Amino acid sequence: MATYAGGANTEENNQTVLSTLPKELPLDFLRTITDQFSDHRILGTGAFGTVYTGVMPDSQRIAMKKLAESAPVARDKAFTNEVQNIMALHHKNVVKLVGYCHEGQKKVVQNNGRYIVADVYESLLCYEYLPMGSLQKNLFDKPINMAWDARFKIIKGICDGLLFLHRIPITHMDLKPQNILLDNNMILKIADFGLSRLFGQEQTRANTQNVVGSYGYIAPEYLYRGEISAQSDIYSLGLLIIETTTGEKNNPKQNEPSAREFIERVRQNWTEGHIASRYSKLNANGLQEVKVCIEIGLDCVRIDRKSRPSIESIVQRLDGRCASKRANQFSTTSMRS
Repeated sequence: MATYAGGANTEENNQTVLSTLPKELPLDFLRTITDQFSDHRILGTGAFGTVYTGVMPDSQRIAMKKLAESAPVARDKAFTNEVQNIMALHHKNVVKLVGYCHEGQKKVVQNNGRYIVADVYESLLCYEYLPMGSLQKNLFDKPINMAWDARFKIIKGICDGLLFLHRIPITHMDLKPQNILLDNNMILKIADFGLSRLFGQEQTRANTQNVVGSYGYIAPEYLYRGEISAQSDIYSLGLLIIETTTGEKNNPKQNEPSAREFIERVRQNWTEGHIASRYSKLNANGLQEVKVCIEIGLDCVRIDRKSRPSIESIVQRLDGRCASKRANQFSTTSMRS
């Protein structure tokens, strides 16, 4: 899903309309604040449905995803996944779900050539509003000239958010640039939990015959064997890190679910000399950060899931690199030699 929304922050003693709303919202109210789901309120459309901007009576905005009947998983399951898995989550790098609606209305529908009156349900999910849109938009669709510091901040935010999810433990199963959203301060939020899995404390893996996801970001063990684990997310994370670092898009060929060609191209091309040329204005410490991110990304996309790093080790490595500011291992001179 391309874009969601936010702006649900409230100041003490100054509650907004949004902050006083119940979690379960009436369908008529959601219709009203989207002008009856008007086309001019559409933020984006994806496999799981259409996202609209809703404008509250006090002018606050929310984003509202109206789930599609033709979603990759059953609409009721996608709805349950998001409500159960993220309703109570509170982390600065995970999108906040502020409300939901699952309401039926009687409508005349055609069934086997006859018209009958049936209960037709609408499923909607309401999120905080994130005005900068998706990472996809900012990196590739309408790219901005993003400095390395902003890219590194995004990478660290994705990793911090994923660490929070994996400790619950929730596996996201659909990490891609379209599902990483940004606020005005370039703080990112992981979004779209329609394919997510909540594991029990003793369960760390599962298998399925119904493989769904986004070509180019699906881990090979899930794609070919239906194996689901936290390491499935690590594979997708690696591609996100590589794309954010290099600014190059992972574009698998039509009907080709694998990202191997993209990965091999990065492995071959992004040498120390290329990094120094691409980021010629960075100091030695910044160049080292770029190198480390490329290395982490390539570690994450190893074919054998057991050889991929854990999210804990990735966060520790990024935090250590950020805190230590040790650049003597990667001087500009050595890179250009």
